[in-house]
Amino acid sequence: MRNSVRTRVVRIGNSRGIRIPKIWVQQLGLGEEVELAVQRDRLIVRPARRPRQHWAEAFRSMAARGDDRLIDQPVPTVWDKAEWEW
Repeated sequence: MRNSVRTRVVRIGNSRGIRIPKIWVQQLGLGEEVELAVQRDRLIVRPARRPRQHWAEAFRSMAARGDDRLIDQPVPTVWDKAEWEW
């Protein structure tokens, strides 16, 4: 597929939309949500960022390496010892 195509801007209620070729959707990894940005005279469309997207895999990998221990061990305070009730 070429690097550029000409397409129509279609009416969607009070908004407008464009069709993105399927191969580009796949190539860019676009899902159901995207981020849009304007830079000068360009519309930037990119996959929506998902915070913590790969955390589960990272945690599994850390556990497999034994690298998932607490760095700062909790230290009980006077309040914890005298005041805390379960």
